[in-house]
Amino acid sequence: MPRPSAETLAALRAEIACSRAARGNALGFGVSALDERLADHGIDGSGLHEVAAASASLNDDAAATLFVASIAARFASQPGFNVLWAVTAFDLYAPGLEQVGLGPDKLVYAQGRKDVEVLAMAEDALRDGSLACVIAEVRAADMTATRRLQLAAANGGTPMLLYRRHRSRDRCPLSVPSSAMTRWRIGCTASQRLPWAGVGRPRWQVELVRQRNGDPFSLELEACDATGRLALPAATPDRTATPARAPAQERAASYAA
Repeated sequence: MPRPSAETLAALRAEIACSRAARGNALGFGVSALDERLADHGIDGSGLHEVAAASASLNDDAAATLFVASIAARFASQPGFNVLWAVTAFDLYAPGLEQVGLGPDKLVYAQGRKDVEVLAMAEDALRDGSLACVIAEVRAADMTATRRLQLAAANGGTPMLLYRRHRSRDRCPLSVPSSAMTRWRIGCTASQRLPWAGVGRPRWQVELVRQRNGDPFSLELEACDATGRLALPAATPDRTATPARAPAQERAASYAA
């Protein structure tokens, strides 16, 4: 494929800048109970945001992955906008990502041998400023690394989503200090029991562990739909609790749950 000309890249950057200006600096979730508790009433489009699974289980890992993908999908909802997803181990399940609005036509994958390479690729992509969103999956990132990502996101006007994978089952990845503007912890919870045989819409426990200029909170929400949008559970009187499902045996199976 021929390399795009400087004029083409300049036009694309101008188009992205106009689109960002039109939507505002923060991208809301469209759920008032969530947006009203966020200091920026959404995800800041020029900042670093961290996400981790509530536990090391594959179910929670899949939920956190889809949460990240859904945010990126909405940042890249317009034609021609792409997302860079950098990893050390390529274990993403493309059909699952597409179910929350992040199709293969929107994704550019990058793979590094270790976390430091993934973080470097993410920083370069942020400073370039031509992407709708940058995602990086790492197991370790110190304060210096997160500060660099935050500065690069601000300079490039591009949102950075850092998915902190579990290194051990006993310690949450968000227990270490970070320069992130928001830090999220996502876990699975029991879905609503249906009046007929079948599987209800998955539900997540969405916990904002920390945010700048705001308080932490936790909400139970219905998982993302095909457009990457969360929803408040419908009120159901006298609902019987549904037993939690057994952990999935592989990440791909968790996406389809």
